[in-house]
Amino acid sequence: MATRVQAAAASTEKKKPVAKAAAPKPPVKKPAVRPAARPAPKAAAVAKPAPEAVKTEKKAEKVVKPVKVEKVEKVEKVEKVAKPKKVKQVRDSFTMPENEYAVLAQVKKSCLKAGVEIKKSDLLRIGVSLIKNLKIAELKDILSSLTPLKVGRPKK
Repeated sequence: MATRVQAAAASTEKKKPVAKAAAPKPPVKKPAVRPAARPAPKAAAVAKPAPEAVKTEKKAEKVVKPVKVEKVEKVEKVEKVAKPKKVKQVRDSFTMPENEYAVLAQVKKSCLKAGVEIKKSDLLRIGVSLIKNLKIAELKDILSSLTPLKVGRPKK
């Protein structure tokens, strides 16, 4: 008979790791793609089955029913409003008689009483826009009625 040492040595030789046979895995089914996950095609109003919707196997043929696709309303694209080009501002000085300058202050006060906030520069711009619409003959008449001014800056 064999000794304990020999029996232990023999048992280690016989015990080799045996690879287990792999169990067959069940086929994995892909989840159905929902139409809400991807945008609906624009041109197709009627749902057509995708080419991958019909699958064939070796033994049996399986037909997957197409999912109903609901119509999605077209979203109108909002066009970006082009920003008007900024107009360069010009600072300038001018000379006018005191009585005409006082008219600017009077008009400004009457606008404030009416609830319209206005600046002197806005009043002058309104005047320029009104002058633009005048005919040359009317402009000459108004210019002749103004008091003439001396050229240059007034003395301090």
